[in-house]
Amino acid sequence: MSDTLKERRRLLIATSSAGAVAAAATAVPFIASLTPSERARAAGAPVEADVGKLAPGEMMTVEWRGKPVWIVRRTPEMVAGLEAHEDRLADPASGEAQQPDYAANRHRSINPEYLVVIGICTHLGCSPSDKFTTGAASGIAADWPGGFFCPCHGSIFDLAGRVFRSQPAPTNLEIPPHKWLSASLVLIGEDDATA
Repeated sequence: MSDTLKERRRLLIATSSAGAVAAAATAVPFIASLTPSERARAAGAPVEADVGKLAPGEMMTVEWRGKPVWIVRRTPEMVAGLEAHEDRLADPASGEAQQPDYAANRHRSINPEYLVVIGICTHLGCSPSDKFTTGAASGIAADWPGGFFCPCHGSIFDLAGRVFRSQPAPTNLEIPPHKWLSASLVLIGEDDATA
């Protein structure tokens, strides 16, 4: 093979290699631009939460659409106690459309053990605090069954996010669309109806 052909061959290989590198360098940012940004995820993309390490009686918070979403792992006693105070609630049967149909029940959830609820008071948008301790030790009332207390204006909610009667908050806490992907993984922001 002549030196000219060898030189052309090396030049062709070098040019092809440089073109492949340039194509890859161009493709990487393009492909990365197709995934949702942090801003887009905060604006409404579904969020996964792993509740595998959440002990009974504990709560964790995840962010979805810029809002705090509480996931409470209720004890069997917490679930059993939901019926005892229904006569004191404004909407015990969840008649207002603040939850998907699968959460329009006494425990306002798919799985009675787990409550998935948006942690924003329906009065003026404050964030209530958890008051899981029952009775007088809670600082609420001697007959307090446990739940949430909004310190801004005094609204109280039970462990299913249902508001007590005669409170500033007009409605129960909102339940976001969600579905269980496994026994310990919940997807917030999407369910089978919205998928």
